[in-house]
Amino acid sequence: MRDRLTVPVLAFGGILMAVMQTVVVPLLPALPRLTGASAGTVSWMVTATLLSGAVLTPVLGRAGDMYGKRRVLVTALGLMTLGSVLCALSSDIGVLITARALQGAAAAVVPLSISILRDELPPERTGSAVALMSSTVGIGAALGLPLAALVIQYVNWHAMFWVTSGLGALGLVLAWWAVRESPVRAPGRFDVLGALGLAAGLACLLLGVSQGGQWGWGSTRILGLFAGCALILTLWCLQQLRAGRPLVDLRLAFRPRVALPHLTALLVGFGFYANTLVTAQLVQAPKATGYGLGLSVVASGLCLLPGGVIMLLFSPVSARISAARGPRVTLALGAAVLAVGYAVRIADSHQLWMIIVGASVVATGTTLAYSALPTLILRAVPAGQTASANGVNVLMRTIGQAVCSAAVAAVLVHHSSVVTGAPVPTLHGYLLAFTMAGTVALAACATALAIPGDNASGGTRRARGRTKASHDEALEGA
Repeated sequence: MRDRLTVPVLAFGGILMAVMQTVVVPLLPALPRLTGASAGTVSWMVTATLLSGAVLTPVLGRAGDMYGKRRVLVTALGLMTLGSVLCALSSDIGVLITARALQGAAAAVVPLSISILRDELPPERTGSAVALMSSTVGIGAALGLPLAALVIQYVNWHAMFWVTSGLGALGLVLAWWAVRESPVRAPGRFDVLGALGLAAGLACLLLGVSQGGQWGWGSTRILGLFAGCALILTLWCLQQLRAGRPLVDLRLAFRPRVALPHLTALLVGFGFYANTLVTAQLVQAPKATGYGLGLSVVASGLCLLPGGVIMLLFSPVSARISAARGPRVTLALGAAVLAVGYAVRIADSHQLWMIIVGASVVATGTTLAYSALPTLILRAVPAGQTASANGVNVLMRTIGQAVCSAAVAAVLVHHSSVVTGAPVPTLHGYLLAFTMAGTVALAACATALAIPGDNASGGTRRARGRTKASHDEALEGA
């Protein structure tokens, strides 16, 4: 019974992670009034989660490889739930930001779960399970926005965090009960210096990217953060190359079979996130703009819901394509479909049904791409490094999303006009954002096609005839 629940329980954890990241978004406009803090301070409820998630994902991934993936997974879910409880209990902005930083630990749930699936499932089930796990990011985001909007509109805002606290506690208990501890370990001493160096470098990078629009891209603070990031990460790379048991095996990470999927993850993360950022704003724009539909927060969140359903339905399709043609082809196809989705958005962003169709096509491409990325990583790294390698891959998606957020914000602020006394992005600004995201998606497609050494169709057939042990040996020798 427990074995059969492993996949759905891990998928539930991935959906919870994405829900936790997105539920605060509809609340942001009201938080200055509710907390007595400035809009700039309130924005840290998003920034803190982004920063802690980016820093903790590769760190917890490495810890999972060394000390036990289930143990670290339960810890991450526990921190996520604790953060939600703190948000439910307090209206103090300092406590809320700290709690949201704790919730950032949940970003490690997906790479840890993917590594557990690779260790525990037979080869013939791994592809579909990993595809489903990868899709939970989009499914949770699509569910989180309308859920939060509904609760906020009809109930006290603290109730939203009590709901997520209950869901988090359920996910924690289920993971503790249903998920077995993986026997695959990478022994050695944890690289504390490497973890601190990576944390400092990523904090400088993502803080600069996320705050550049508010502080000014040419300001001393932003330029100092980027210079500090370059210096720290350079020293970190040198330290990692000399370390006996590094946090991230850079020699492995720089191989084309690993480096190119990481680069593609960054580009796909950029391409996917523009759809989420722009769609809700576009349909909520006042009708006086000439293009806006004037929808409520709840209605705008529901516009993304079909995309979440599509991601759930298309994850097994992605696994079948990868089994037949290889994950490299699936990844390239997903990036191409992403670009097609943005072409639909550019062609017609006036009618609600066309907006939903375009957003759903983007969601389809995201499903194909995100489902293929972990499979490529699993084939390219030893069994003892799967959690940390997938953690780096998720980190690259996060960086892509952060850069996309900054780029889209800069475009929309530059292309805005005053409507009913307030600045509102123009339709031209939205179309430029779609064009930018579509172009990046095409670059992701080209990068995916450059990934070497994917003989998937024959390799998959041979893998189905192997025992679990021989499958592990083949991965360790990759």
